[in-house]
Amino acid sequence: MPILVLGLWLPHGLSAQTNNQDEASESTVQTSYPSDTAEAWLVKMASAVKTLNFNISFIVLKPGVDSQPYLWRHAVNEDGIEMEQLNLLNGPGREMVRIGDKVSYFEPNVPPYTLQSTTINGPFPSELFYHPDKLQEGYEFVLVGRSRVSGRAAQQIRVISKDQTRFGFNLWLDQESGLLLKMNMINLEGQLLEQIQVTGLEVNQQPDPFFSRIALPMLPDVLVMQSTPEMAPRWQINYLPIGMYVAKQDTHRLPLTSELVDYLLVSDGLVDVSIYLQPQNNGKANQDLLGRHESNTILTRQLGDFSATVVGKVPPATADAIVKSIQFIQ
Repeated sequence: MPILVLGLWLPHGLSAQTNNQDEASESTVQTSYPSDTAEAWLVKMASAVKTLNFNISFIVLKPGVDSQPYLWRHAVNEDGIEMEQLNLLNGPGREMVRIGDKVSYFEPNVPPYTLQSTTINGPFPSELFYHPDKLQEGYEFVLVGRSRVSGRAAQQIRVISKDQTRFGFNLWLDQESGLLLKMNMINLEGQLLEQIQVTGLEVNQQPDPFFSRIALPMLPDVLVMQSTPEMAPRWQINYLPIGMYVAKQDTHRLPLTSELVDYLLVSDGLVDVSIYLQPQNNGKANQDLLGRHESNTILTRQLGDFSATVVGKVPPATADAIVKSIQFIQ
């Protein structure tokens, strides 16, 4: 078990220090968009996330769930290597530490492990931070105006589904640094579904001392994933919202029943939708079901001799259209 000194960072207000790194961040912003466009602000945000030394505390708010407070640290060392820590502060906790292209996970009741990755899988969609241009096929970005969030001047951006098949988002970016201060997910009627709210932000010239206390040799080894033979696709999805694609297709064993099911993940880079397909038990048709868990739509439908369950942050009509278009091809 690696020994990490985990100092709890408690913000006493919001502050940012003007420094040379802020200027470097500005210089890395691409000039392919006019400076007064939403796209230029997203490029500024992506640059800030990669190049600045910052500490951010934020809270995730979901319906029917206690608020989840996080601490997020990011730094770039003298060799240009990115370092990150994401720490869930409530309960037993869950911590992820990234050094370059390796992410180490520390979770309750699970031995520590490391995966090869250049991003941490957290509450924020990584494509929004690292490749916002890839979202333009499915979404429009609209510059709304300026306001204040947590005492800081912020630029608001509205994210709208081009074909009105997905929920929308409102983003507030820190005017000085470009970092995200607030993110609201809203349904098609404009009602709030989820919120991420930054409560503390520090931008510093030097990396946080936390990173110098990480004992690199003590981090867990990279987990070598067993390669599985590539299977021919058994399913065809004939409808997906604009910008969505099949990102993954394999088989999963359900934890409660141990049944083996086919699994497909479809994504547009901002929203992921999971699809589970399995034969009907004993040849008996089950009832179609529609429900919600937190902000997720959960829809189960019968497809001939198979049943399909869709889980994702999309409107019920979109989940229904996707599942009705699925065909068994083998």
